[in-house]
Amino acid sequence: MQRVVTEKLGLKELIAIGVGGMIGGGIFSVLGIAVSLAGHAAPLSFVIDMLIALTAGYHYVRLALTFRDDGASYTYLLRAWPDRPWIAGIEGWVVIVGYVGTLALYAYTFGAYGADLLGTPGAVAVRIWLSLGVLLFFMFVNLEGVRSAGVTEDLIVYSKIIILGLFAVIGLFRVDPGRFVPLFDRGAGGLFLGAAIIFVAYEGFQLITNAVVETEDPDRNIPLGIYGSILITGIIYLALAVVAVGTMSPDQIMEAREYALAEVARPLLGNAGRVLVALAALLATSSAINSTLFGASRMMAEMGSEGMMPAEFNMRDRKNVPWVAVLALTVLAGAFTLLGSLSVIAEFSSLTFLLVSIGVSLANLKLRERTGASLGVALTGLLLMLVTVLAIVAYLAVHNPGELGVILALYLAIGMLAAAYNRRYAGS
Repeated sequence: MQRVVTEKLGLKELIAIGVGGMIGGGIFSVLGIAVSLAGHAAPLSFVIDMLIALTAGYHYVRLALTFRDDGASYTYLLRAWPDRPWIAGIEGWVVIVGYVGTLALYAYTFGAYGADLLGTPGAVAVRIWLSLGVLLFFMFVNLEGVRSAGVTEDLIVYSKIIILGLFAVIGLFRVDPGRFVPLFDRGAGGLFLGAAIIFVAYEGFQLITNAVVETEDPDRNIPLGIYGSILITGIIYLALAVVAVGTMSPDQIMEAREYALAEVARPLLGNAGRVLVALAALLATSSAINSTLFGASRMMAEMGSEGMMPAEFNMRDRKNVPWVAVLALTVLAGAFTLLGSLSVIAEFSSLTFLLVSIGVSLANLKLRERTGASLGVALTGLLLMLVTVLAIVAYLAVHNPGELGVILALYLAIGMLAAAYNRRYAGS
């Protein structure tokens, strides 16, 4: 039965969802990682990632405009391999678990920065209550409906852009060009490895395709929303990375690592800079939670309607909100947040985003006669993503083999769960 959607998202809301999903907790911690791997060339690592994200976005755009429903990547793989639904089923389960991980990461970061802003840095209890509180707040926002989620995202994201933009502009006037010499102090290999490891910072633009049914004039707004949000995010990342490397030594940035951006702000703006960055972090993680909760719940509902997840996830209220899926995501993300350590979940989410994008790319290539995709552009994007995945796996194998083993075990467990639901799907 065709769903009737009375509330629509415009271009402002789509860009807000994309930017909100990308500029989450990542930018406040990956600067230190980028500098440790790429050195003075760290800003270029963000540019490389932006180009990879644009090529990945091309696949999502072509498929979203051809197959218009909220299932997004799950639907694309199902259409590409209709006789092998287990492919789409496994992919869908992996994506949802990845979203749960990123929701937990954003909530954890919100709690950590909030506790610091309240003058209680390191207070676990304060961090936990703030983390759970922000998840519950945006659960209620999403339950209020599409327009509520979209307008809230507008206010948060555009405020965040103004704060980060202001900080970047002030910082650019303090940049010392001499700090970038020599540019490739860690070698060209470090530049590309840095880009691979921090690619998680661009996770989020694909959430726009989860809202294609709720989008006004999708033929115009879906492409503009995806490409526009990637470009806006990339420019902000580039500016912040230039300010960081141009005002502090690599050793200073790497020493701060997870709080690199806050340390960059302190000498530039004093305590006001610390507060400014903390507010930006709270806004960033808030918008990321809002947009991720919105997109992921729609995908769960679509899979529930197909029998690849529990059918209850497709239960909707009078505003057409998949409320059971929203509640389930909030509870699971809250449970992950309580664990305290999210390093494995964060790495899993990053690798998952790339693997799913590769799957989407293959689907677009298989369906290119229907999607109208350019073979050259499609193959270029696929190649870039494959190289990035290999770089991440190689890095983890050398530096964190235990975490790589945990990630592989997670994939195995999710595959078994997806296979169980696939048998139900095949028998229905």
